[in-house]
Amino acid sequence: MLENLTKLVAQTSLQLSELQLQQLVQYVQLLDKWNGAYNLTSVRDPEEMLVKHIMDSLVVAPYIQGERIIDVGTGPGLPGIPLAICFPEKQFTLLDSLGKRIRFLNQVKLQLGLKNVTPLQSRVEDHQPEQGYDVVLSRAFASLSDMIGWCAHLPATNGQFLAMKGAQAQEEIAALPDFVKVVASETLQVPELNGQRFLVIVQKTEQKTEQKIVQKVAIQAD
Repeated sequence: MLENLTKLVAQTSLQLSELQLQQLVQYVQLLDKWNGAYNLTSVRDPEEMLVKHIMDSLVVAPYIQGERIIDVGTGPGLPGIPLAICFPEKQFTLLDSLGKRIRFLNQVKLQLGLKNVTPLQSRVEDHQPEQGYDVVLSRAFASLSDMIGWCAHLPATNGQFLAMKGAQAQEEIAALPDFVKVVASETLQVPELNGQRFLVIVQKTEQKTEQKIVQKVAIQAD
């Protein structure tokens, strides 16, 4: 498995150490081990997980900015765990509402020695961080509007939403509220994956919010 993963990573611009590659393999092995009892993923073949889970998560790495990242609806830790392995200097909060997934993630954190990972059992609307996140990341939300609506309170002032999609999202982009703007829409190349992957990067537009407040004050003054 390590040899196959090394070949897959070599098809990208990522530079991973031997330890990081081994940690990624260990993660897949744990995912495979726990999957029978916890039903964490519909992908049953560990070699298939390398492409559909590990590489599918790592392709977003070049777009991760800042130090504090939250993976919303992380499930069994995708894409949060592979990215946390890739960026040991960044802090990752992995949020999910199901206890069994959080138990699995705590075991992964322990066995892989991931000190930059914080599994958190919560509904996204109930999570009120003291400090906003630089990146709000999701691989699982049904729509961009849902993601923005439920996660609007999570990013820092200059924070970004990164939505990983399995199809073009032009209609979803068109339906976004006016307090956000699309910074970029990227096509992701996942080695040996049959299927398309896209990334939509969205940012809050504080200026519009401020303009609305000014307009409201002006109307009240009149």
